[in-house]
Amino acid sequence: MHKYDQRELEHYLQENVEGFGTLDAIEKFGDGQSNPTYKLTSGAQAYVLRAKPPGKLLKSAHAVDREFRVMKALEGTDVPVPRMYHLSSADTPMGTQFIVMEMMEGRIFWDPALPELSNQDRAAVYDRMNLTLARLHSVDPNAVGLGDYGKPGNYFARQLERWSGQYTASETDPLPDADWLIDWLEAHMVPDDGAISIVHGDYRIDNMMFAPHRIDVVALLDWELSTLGHPLADLAYQCMHWRLPHEGHFRGLGGVDRASLGLPSEEQYVALYCKRRGIEQPANWTFYLVFSFFRLLAILQGVLRRGLDGNASNPRDLGQMRHVIEVMAKQARLLADG
Repeated sequence: MHKYDQRELEHYLQENVEGFGTLDAIEKFGDGQSNPTYKLTSGAQAYVLRAKPPGKLLKSAHAVDREFRVMKALEGTDVPVPRMYHLSSADTPMGTQFIVMEMMEGRIFWDPALPELSNQDRAAVYDRMNLTLARLHSVDPNAVGLGDYGKPGNYFARQLERWSGQYTASETDPLPDADWLIDWLEAHMVPDDGAISIVHGDYRIDNMMFAPHRIDVVALLDWELSTLGHPLADLAYQCMHWRLPHEGHFRGLGGVDRASLGLPSEEQYVALYCKRRGIEQPANWTFYLVFSFFRLLAILQGVLRRGLDGNASNPRDLGQMRHVIEVMAKQARLLADG
């Protein structure tokens, strides 16, 4: 939890955010964010402050500076992002680096089955998600000043090296399925085909905001894992989420009758994305899905390790986290063996 003096923070914001008045209230959003996020109220104006958590952090984690850079670069494109107002240094009244951005009004859907909507609106939501992803991957990184936002070379090879290393470093219990996945991904590594785009890194339904009274994406949020990479990584990551169970701690579509709800099948969703981008249907689709499973379970393993070490921002439900990791590893292995 951040410790701060509200008047000191108010003075800082008045000096660094154009037009900022009095800091009438500061309210922390829920516990789910990797980077603690706050609503700032100043008169009739509201802002969002997103900060690195306090304490010792992994070198590349909680990169609010990268979030600021990519969203600032995308202003003026057809990718919907909030307006960026300020990127601080590390020395701030919050004790950590933070960004200040526009407070957007809209709806966030937490359940991908969209039980609160009609079939027609469900179909529209998935169409807009598909369109937003295609638009993001169609942005020329060089044209928006992001040509150096990632490293060159085979994206999946680099990512596998990174996340297998992270997984091994944060391992808490032997998990043979995860070890098997690392070996399988190394053995089935796809060649570098030269495709490159801005990759969001955590593209899923609850990381986007929809307009209050219409089905349009008004903001794509949570860019902490963004980089330059292969566009199929984002597409497979979203489709991977839909293969997870629709129960307990999972927010997937596994076992859900999509057709009866007006939702597209995975094949239809991928085909529409490819049509919009003017590209061929992906070969080696199983590799991209299995990679997405492993990458996410490696991220969750790091969360579990920090929780057990007493450093998690939300240490509840660590037993459930362990179960989620085990289920994902098993499901990914079954998919690869398929």
